[in-house]
Amino acid sequence: MKYDYLVVGAGLFGAVFAQQAKAHGKKVLVIDKRDHIAGNVYTEKIEGINFHKYGAHIFHTNNKEVWDYIGNFATFNRFTNSPVANYKGELYSLPFNMYTFNKMWNVTTPKEAQDIIRKQRKEITREPQNLEEQAISLVGRDIYEKLIKGYTEKQWGRDCRELPPFIIKRLPVRLTFDNNYFNALYQGIPIGGYTKMVENLLTGIEVRLSENYLEKKEEYDNLADTVLYTGAIDAFYNYCYGNLEYRSVRFENEILDTPNFQGNAAVNYTDRETPYTRIIEHKWFEFGKDENGNDLDKTIISREYSAEWKPGDEPYYPINDEKNSALYSRYKELADKEKNILFGGRLGAYKYYDMDGVIAAALELCKSCFDD
Repeated sequence: MKYDYLVVGAGLFGAVFAQQAKAHGKKVLVIDKRDHIAGNVYTEKIEGINFHKYGAHIFHTNNKEVWDYIGNFATFNRFTNSPVANYKGELYSLPFNMYTFNKMWNVTTPKEAQDIIRKQRKEITREPQNLEEQAISLVGRDIYEKLIKGYTEKQWGRDCRELPPFIIKRLPVRLTFDNNYFNALYQGIPIGGYTKMVENLLTGIEVRLSENYLEKKEEYDNLADTVLYTGAIDAFYNYCYGNLEYRSVRFENEILDTPNFQGNAAVNYTDRETPYTRIIEHKWFEFGKDENGNDLDKTIISREYSAEWKPGDEPYYPINDEKNSALYSRYKELADKEKNILFGGRLGAYKYYDMDGVIAAALELCKSCFDD
């Protein structure tokens, strides 16, 4: 065997695993079917702006081990996610906080806001049966109608009364003037972009791009003692039990000849009539400046449209409902019987991960593989 490990997928999970394998003296080959590394966190420099090609990625974590680890491969700026909600031209602060309540009801004290929410929550007198009832039972009718209903229906492609209540188990309601969305101890964007960070993780490791593992599986399996597969687990088993389902996202990107389109990195459009869910203005992830600190004359925006997924589309969000969870369990049984194949990452584990969760899961797998 030429390699100790073949890593299928040069995204965050695969790159962390490959870096750790190399650090433990293993010989590693990384392949990816795309023509670039970094998976969905890939950033591409356009007009001096680090453009998030597969949607906005904002790093945030309370996990010090993960923060200390990834800090070896990137320096993070102090970007804080404070999105704005646009409901038919009315602008609200997210997550729900005193700025939101002041705009919604013209209240100025936490008690006034709390009293209104308590009163409106009483509308739901039984255990919530669907997402609409769950949301109203948590934050009341006004916030639900303006800031949750339309956005959620676009996101899932279904009426809120047809969606299960567990999707919104809890909604953060802050009776403070704090619009830091994640409220995480560590937060930021890697200076120079995510692609540079993943490049640093893969330093000194052989990488082959535009290589489809499943089309040359036998050939690649013969190259290494062990395979880490981070692609879709159902595709690995040739969909023998059927397709796992996802929600997908479609982007409309524009380069605009203006220095400032919306004044914020993320603006969510929460009415049902606007077809897109949000607009991302990428330059604000790095405060509107290039890597030398100069103001940028142009801007890039992305309109995001949530879409039904069909085989062949880019999978983004696993639909972890009862049906799909049961189907994944059947694939997981097959995976657990494999001798020299490991599965990981968002698609390999059929799990929605934030970036810190991906890194934590990869480091956990590394401990079981490399720590004697």
